Amino acid sequence: MPETLPLFPLQTVLLPGAQLPLHVFEPRYRQLTVDLVTGVVPAKRFGVVALRPSLDVEVTSLEQLRGFGCSALLNSAKRLPDGRFDIVTRGERRFRLLALDSTSAPYLVGAVEWVPDAEPPSVGEEAVRMLQLGARSAHRRYCHTAWKGGEWTEPPDDTDAAGLAHLLASDCLLPLDDRQRLLEETRPLHRLRLVRRMLNREAGILASLRAVPAPPADFQTDFSLN
Repeated sequence: MPETLPLFPLQTVLLPGAQLPLHVFEPRYRQLTVDLVTGVVPAKRFGVVALRPSLDVEVTSLEQLRGFGCSALLNSAKRLPDGRFDIVTRGERRFRLLALDSTSAPYLVGAVEWVPDAEPPSVGEEAVRMLQLGARSAHRRYCHTAWKGGEWTEPPDDTDAAGLAHLLASDCLLPLDDRQRLLEETRPLHRLRLVRRMLNREAGILASLRAVPAPPADFQTDFSLN
């Protein structure tokens, strides 16, 4: 059965397992933060869904949002003297957005259904290991090209195949459409192939341009596009 989830539309894609800091300044999302902190919203959980390009400022229809989003768990919240919040969240589960309610609460509420991964195909452990190694190698290549030593870390060795692609992509500056594609992909092994190709492509572009993005720390400051 569909569940309801408060929604926070952003111009970014949250991936499961990834950390997302936010600087919350718009009144309706300040109220959402209060409701998360005080327990009005159960389990301190809300949904992050990427915006589609639109000339409209207000989100009032499903057509303005991507069809898949990711639930976020509120880890910490700091209230500033003027009522704004700095919060830190972490991605949890993927959902499909079924309906949008823009009137019953100060913030958007969505009817969602959770989208689990598909059952992995019957492949040998060695094949899975090789896919993981290939994806990790692409991530390492990207990070060596983009960042300085000490500005990035590798996912733990015991990260499973289902979660690895999301973690590898979480600290890399992939285009929004690529991140959305990884979010929507329900086949864990195919997701590893996708992230390997994406990271190798981006590393090649950076190397050919002889330019690097700003360090990851610059993108970990609190932000909000609400």
